[in-house]
Formats: sequence, structure tokens, C-alpha cells
Amino acid sequence: MTIWTSEAEPGRPWWWEAAAPVAESDDLPGTCDVLVIGAGYTGLSAAIAAHDCGARVVVVEAGVPGQGASSRNGGMFGAHPRLGWADLERRFGAQTADALFAEAGPALNWARGLIEREGIDCDFQQTGRIQLAWTAGHFENQKKLAQSVRDKSDVAVRMVERSDLKQEIATESYFGGLLFPEHGALHPAKYHRGLLEAVRRRGVPVVTQAAVTGLARAAGGFNATTAKGRVQADKVILATNGYTTKPFGWHMARVFPLSSYMIATEELPSNLIGHIAPGRRMMVETRARHSYYRISPDGKRVLFGGRAAMVEVPPDRAAERLRQTMCEIWPELRDAKISHAWQGFTGFSFNHMPKVGEHDGVYYAMGFSGSGTVMAPYLGAKAAYKALGDARGETAYADTTLKRHVLHPFRKPHFLKAADVYYREWVDRRETRQGR
Repeated sequence: MTIWTSEAEPGRPWWWEAAAPVAESDDLPGTCDVLVIGAGYTGLSAAIAAHDCGARVVVVEAGVPGQGASSRNGGMFGAHPRLGWADLERRFGAQTADALFAEAGPALNWARGLIEREGIDCDFQQTGRIQLAWTAGHFENQKKLAQSVRDKSDVAVRMVERSDLKQEIATESYFGGLLFPEHGALHPAKYHRGLLEAVRRRGVPVVTQAAVTGLARAAGGFNATTAKGRVQADKVILATNGYTTKPFGWHMARVFPLSSYMIATEELPSNLIGHIAPGRRMMVETRARHSYYRISPDGKRVLFGGRAAMVEVPPDRAAERLRQTMCEIWPELRDAKISHAWQGFTGFSFNHMPKVGEHDGVYYAMGFSGSGTVMAPYLGAKAAYKALGDARGETAYADTTLKRHVLHPFRKPHFLKAADVYYREWVDRRETRQGR
């Protein structure tokens, strides 16, 4: 069966039709107060915060700003811990677990305020986000999470019973859902472009194709060697998340790149869109396949993402896997063709939680584990404040950890090949049986 439209460009994100990354580069200064490595959400937000503290800032980017996950993600805008309170308490202690839950509301409000303060036109809508329970057991776990959210934070949340799901989504696949009504949706590439424009309005140089190949301690700071030359900096902020490479081996051993894939359907009739997704929410699953999907900002397409593979596979193979999953949820889309298919890297930590910290004098924010649309700019600013000794850098995410794992003894995540087989051959099949 042909799944592609005639104009399809496998590998190109649909988001780029409206806001493709731009390779414009500034010259590399010889010195600065703060060197930010990476020009995605994290780095650009760090640059804004550091500049507004009075620092002379330079941003260097290995490729083209925004070409990575910042213009490839699903555009789902929300902040709440990925883990339940009991998991957080076991990993980090009760005090930190409480603080992480309490920080969810402020983080979301901060990120919304950033969009407003900088006048970023990124198709933001407060759609709400619903987490859909694949099994009855998942739904029971959601009830516990909802109670923790109510008890430990000011984030609005409510349960959606299976009998009421038809108001949100036309499918029989789920046992209920957990709704975060204050979460939203945006156009991730426009969001990135707005942050980049905010940085450049401040006169901060953004240097493209300037991969950092060496970083050495110098008197009172660092000497960084890049593909565009050398720069001396008092402080360094690493903001590369799932795209971290040498010479940052310590971080590579603790945050690994995990592939996430997305497809966009061709334009669909408005009555079909209204039928399959009457709630117009951001939608995610509880199963390990972690499908996430939404209606495009223009209301004409389904954008569908998930774990087509844990390693890189050709766009056509990934697209077919995602299309099959999409059509299992919505059989009405079996004749819909695919116009775009693309892939990006999320930066995952083994604790599934972000971290703001410092190692060997280098400050960093990374390990967003799929929550980067809000948490990357929020924690990028926190890293900048910490680097400059500003009290606004206080965050519970400084009390999480980036741990190593026995399955990841090297800097490259070779374990993902075995994990891909395990999830596809065992976990996915088990959850399919449980969901029936």
C-alpha cells in the first residue's frame, strides 16, 4: 500500500514548512563572560538569562540553530514530573520529591511568561493534555498520580473515566485518562525561532557550524576551541542534551540520545478531524511504546509520534510503523497518506528526570527525557543563574542526579540495540495483550 503523498519528503519535519532553521552566523568574539554551547531551547534561554544579568554572552552551535530536537518535537507544552511521587522519593528523598512536584506549576507559568515577555508568535494554545491509560492497571496508577499532584502541587488535574473519553478521542483503545487542563500546544520551530530572535535582539552573537572540539581550564576560566576558532570565557554552560558529543564524555555517559519519530498526515477533512479528536487535546499514552499525537496548529492534519524504534531506522520504515499504530487507534485514518516523516533525539537520563548542575566547572542543564518544551528553557535559565551566582538559580532539579548505568559502560549507547529488540518483541506484545 502506498502511504506517501506525491510531494512527500521523508526526513523533513512538517514544522519546517513554516519555520525552517536558518544558518545565519555571527563572528566569534575572542572573549566573553559566559560561553553557551548549544543553540536549542536550553542554550538560547540560558543566553537570555545571562545577558539580562549583565554578562557578555556568546552562543556557539555545532550545526544550524534549532536543527535538532527544538524544531522536531511534538510541541506539547506541559510540566509535571514524569515519575510518581513514590518513585521520586525512592530515588532522591522525600524532600526533593515534594519540591519537584511543587515546582511543576511555577515552571509552566515561567515558560508561558517567557513566550509573552518576548512576544513569541508560536501558535500557542491552552489545549490541555490528556494521558491515556492503555490498561486498567495504568488507569489505577493514574489515580494515585492525580492525588499526588493535587496534594503536592498547584497543577490542575482531573480523571476522565472510560465512559467519558468519547468527548476527548474517538477510540476504544483506552481505559480512561488523566487530564492536565492547563497544559498547551505550540509550534516548536516557531518557538525556537522566537527565542533565537530574542537572543539576537540583545546583541548576543550566535555562531553556527562552531562545534566545540576542546575545552581547557585557563586562569579564572576556560579556553574553548571551536570549528570557527578559539574563545576565552569566564563561565561555560553546556546546553546540548541529546546531541552531546566529545569532548564532554562525562555528560555523554549519563545522558543518552533516544530516537523519537513523527509523521504528519496529508490534509484531512475538517469533519474527520472533529470526529476523531473532539477535545483537540495534546494526547499521550501510558504504554511503553509512548505514542503521542495531536492535531496540527492549522487544524488540518494529525501529527503522530512515538517509539518506532530505539535506534535509527530509515524514515519510510519508521513512518509505516507509526502509521500502523495510528490506524489501530483510529481505523478511520487507514486511507490517509503521509506527507512528512522525521526523527530527532531526546536526551534521556537513567532517572528519567532532568538535572541542573556543574561538573569540572562547566554548568549544564540536560536529561529532559521528553519534557524539553517547557523544562529546557526553564532549566537553561536556572543553569545561567547558577553560573552567575544569582539566587534565581535555586531549583529542585539541582538535587536530582545524573547517574551511570551498568548497561551503558561506554560513551555511545550501544545498549539501545538490545533494548530495541526487547521492547518490540516482549514489552510491546505484552502490553498489547494487556490492553485487550
